[in-house]
Amino acid sequence: MPDLLTELREACTTVARRAGHVRVNEGAIPGYAASLQGSRIASGPQQDVHLSSGTREQVAAYWLTLDAINFGSGWFPTLRKLEGRSGYDTVAQGLRDRFERAGHWPAAALAKISTSEVAAVLAQDPGHELIGLFARSLRDLGQRVADDHAGSFAAVVDVAGQSATELVNQLAQWQCFNDVSLYDDLRLAFLKRAQIAAADIHRAGLVGFADLGRLTMFADNLVPHVLRLDGVLEFERTLVARIERGELIEHDSPEEVEIRACAVHAVELLTSARPGLTAAEIDQELWLRGRGGRYKALPRHRSRCTAY
Repeated sequence: MPDLLTELREACTTVARRAGHVRVNEGAIPGYAASLQGSRIASGPQQDVHLSSGTREQVAAYWLTLDAINFGSGWFPTLRKLEGRSGYDTVAQGLRDRFERAGHWPAAALAKISTSEVAAVLAQDPGHELIGLFARSLRDLGQRVADDHAGSFAAVVDVAGQSATELVNQLAQWQCFNDVSLYDDLRLAFLKRAQIAAADIHRAGLVGFADLGRLTMFADNLVPHVLRLDGVLEFERTLVARIERGELIEHDSPEEVEIRACAVHAVELLTSARPGLTAAEIDQELWLRGRGGRYKALPRHRSRCTAY
């Protein structure tokens, strides 16, 4: 099987070299790397919206189910959100409440889940486009777990052994975790949600992956926003103006791919400047930083896609 994460790193380096809309400010890397606090990925999930107890099968089901629908940031401004919560928090807590109330969906049931049931669990309009996409992704997850792992969510984790890379490789073959973009002649398998599933499963204590350092940054729209406001990434003026107007940036457009790829490359440079920190740890620290007021005060780029 090809080394997807090595290929991604190499492709992101090439995009960063060619990019016309986004630039990595390499001069800022040493000082920024030194400023990082080094939050440990092993410290566990940081939010109180997640499932915190249950059997190993239930916890595995929670994280795989959540990460199968861990996308939609382009639609989040249009969702009904819980008071004081983000779109992600609203989805995570809705799932948590359902799991605590009724347990996880068996794989066979998940494979047949309706849009209306997803909407009811998340307290959303069943006619909302994102809810239909959530239902489609959950049906694929249920079918793959049923067909490939005899209905066991924990078996999805166990078949990867002690390797986060193996789990990512497995999930990369499932439509519900698909995340591949093209840029000129390059293929970039960002696999944001497959990679974050591996990190979430490790943080939840289901398995101790020995190769977490192989994961890249989880290419979304928040960490690049933090890196831009902190001076590590620089966007061309017209792109900044479009983002600040609230204009959607088309998924797979050169601008959108450059934002994601240059962020991945920047975090790779940061890991090189801070031995002992992994890209996943840096991603977690910057993602948590992005929930602060300074970063929320300015618009980030939004693309309507199932990648993030």
